[in-house]
Amino acid sequence: MSRKKNKTNSRSGELNKQSLKKQILSILNQNQNQAFNYKQISKQLSIEDDNIRRLVVDVLYELKNNEDVEELETGKFRILQKSGFITGTIEMTSSNNAFVKSSDLGEPVFISQKNMNHALNGDVVKVYLYAKRKTRHVEGEVVEIIERTRKTFVGIIEISKNFAFLVPETKNIPYDIFIPLDKLNNATNGQKAIARITDWPMDFKNPFGEIIEVIGTPGQNETEIHAILAEYELPFRFPEEVDAAAAQISEKITDDEIKKRRDFRSISTLTIDPADAKDFDDALSYRKLDNGNTEVGVHIADVTHFVPANSILEKEAYERATSVYLVDRVVPMFPEKISNHICSLRPNEDKLCFSVVFELNDEAQILSVWFGKTVIHSIRRFNYDEVQDILETGTGDLSDILIPLNQLAQKMRKERQKKGAIDFDREEVKFVIDPNGKPLSVFFKQNKDSNKLVEEFMLLANKNVAEYVHKNKDSKHAKTFVYRIHDKPNEEKLESFSNFIKKFGYKIQLGSTKRLASSINSVLDDVKGKGEQNVIENLALRAMAKAVYSTKNIGHYGLAFEYYTHFTSPIRRYPDVMVHRLLYDYMNGGESQNLQKYEENCKHSSEKERKAVEAERASIKYKQVEFMSGKIGQPFDGVISGVTEWGIYVELIENKCEGMVPIRDMKGDYYIFDEDNYCLVGKRTKKKYQLGSPVKIEIVRANIVKRQLDFKLLEN
Repeated sequence: MSRKKNKTNSRSGELNKQSLKKQILSILNQNQNQAFNYKQISKQLSIEDDNIRRLVVDVLYELKNNEDVEELETGKFRILQKSGFITGTIEMTSSNNAFVKSSDLGEPVFISQKNMNHALNGDVVKVYLYAKRKTRHVEGEVVEIIERTRKTFVGIIEISKNFAFLVPETKNIPYDIFIPLDKLNNATNGQKAIARITDWPMDFKNPFGEIIEVIGTPGQNETEIHAILAEYELPFRFPEEVDAAAAQISEKITDDEIKKRRDFRSISTLTIDPADAKDFDDALSYRKLDNGNTEVGVHIADVTHFVPANSILEKEAYERATSVYLVDRVVPMFPEKISNHICSLRPNEDKLCFSVVFELNDEAQILSVWFGKTVIHSIRRFNYDEVQDILETGTGDLSDILIPLNQLAQKMRKERQKKGAIDFDREEVKFVIDPNGKPLSVFFKQNKDSNKLVEEFMLLANKNVAEYVHKNKDSKHAKTFVYRIHDKPNEEKLESFSNFIKKFGYKIQLGSTKRLASSINSVLDDVKGKGEQNVIENLALRAMAKAVYSTKNIGHYGLAFEYYTHFTSPIRRYPDVMVHRLLYDYMNGGESQNLQKYEENCKHSSEKERKAVEAERASIKYKQVEFMSGKIGQPFDGVISGVTEWGIYVELIENKCEGMVPIRDMKGDYYIFDEDNYCLVGKRTKKKYQLGSPVKIEIVRANIVKRQLDFKLLEN
């Protein structure tokens, strides 16, 4: 926070308390030898509301209890002078300095590049804290690297007469890796390869390494896709022993196994998936009951029946934690025999499932729920487009099932939104790709009623599984379980988002959860089809917390669910496999499982999910740049999608491809970055380039290897 006074609004509550903590700590850090009472703090923050002033007192005493501040005399507080060591994780900045966040300290510790001592982004380190200085941040020095988070690096080989280097593509390592010529592993000059650091003496700037795999020639599709997977440390093939273990699994379903299960083979059952899907892990059954109610079964592939706990298949699935969906391929969590054959709920085949079966009335209210193992027989495999056509025309195969299912789904969706669910209904960028991986065209995939039909019943199943396990308690304690949690939004980001959208005439209500969600939904609905749509949707998403897996349930804010899990996709998500095992065990009287073990599994799964999402985005960016490489010199209309001190990012309206206009190429004035107002301002002309503003650009360069587009501005 800067020294200027910030006008704090009059709302109180948990979110505002977190914001106040940061602002108060900032004031105390900037005046480390001075003590403040709550009145002086309130004056610094221009707080006049009595409720907020009382909240300042609460925050000061919380900071005291957390040993962030000390109370010198009654009601007067000063930042606690800390020294010694902390442990935390390195987060590098674009300038190659870093911050370390640690639970031992209430604020990040600044580490200058010269004090990094070979630590890299993501490493867990031990940091010595310097004595307090008149600086904005607490400063420190890395004294020990406890854990190297990243083991391998992707880059381009540069070979000289006596030595070679791998020049990394990732910004997470701002050093070239020295490769002895006898450690090149047949790599040749200019190839992309994967290196592993073998040594890094303290008196050497560059680490020593060896090439462990040659990826190929830069610019070729297979090379670039494999490089993306390697960059995020994701595998692109299964070990031979894993494929061999999958090959040994029998697909036969015995009569004895069927007798142990509830038989749904005579009940109308179908699957709805994307047209290009190969694994179908969920199906819906439908029938009208004699009492006039509706029975809907959500049937999920019983993966754990075929994959024994602690087997080589289970261990490989754990390590991967998720299937990875790149532009031109899927890197599955399980080998193809499991994901596309044994466990895929293909039509006209008997399949084993773990099911949640609902009895619903005409208002989509749940009257009863049943959980258990089943056998099903899907009579039809639909894709989303086929179902959408049936819903729109009212006619077609199994319309007597699909239309009432859709009516129930719409009622459930409406009820969720009434309770505060936020509706992020975003378009996905998709490509038409030729057999060689070359993108021929770009199109946008929208979530229509057919997608939402499936989504609502999957949400319903996930929610009810989580509720069932929570209520199935031993004494007062809930059993160890894997929840999908989503925290409340970051208040500072929300306020920033609110201020930004006012410039476009939109407004959100920063009050209760329901009012906030309702107003965000209204904004998201209002911006559809407008030039600023994607920018506003992106900023709204950034204001939200990230959903993760955890044994510590805090609910799911975005869905407005008190209890939520992932049960419906065990073919492609490892947390769902854990949920299947836990649910079945608890249904059969099992004791609560080891909390620490499952929490570690949750953190691992969340981290792998994050990497998979980043790899997917990188593959999209790669194909966008490749697609635009044939359009150098052509003009396009765009919207400013990002503003930084080094230039503006522009997203093209026609195809959502994003590129950058470097500030050095912006002629006619000297532009200053206004961070608070998301814009660059001309020093002389006062001309503004603001986030969300329309611009016309020309494509100047397309660097496929670096996945970068360079634009230049054209006069509007």
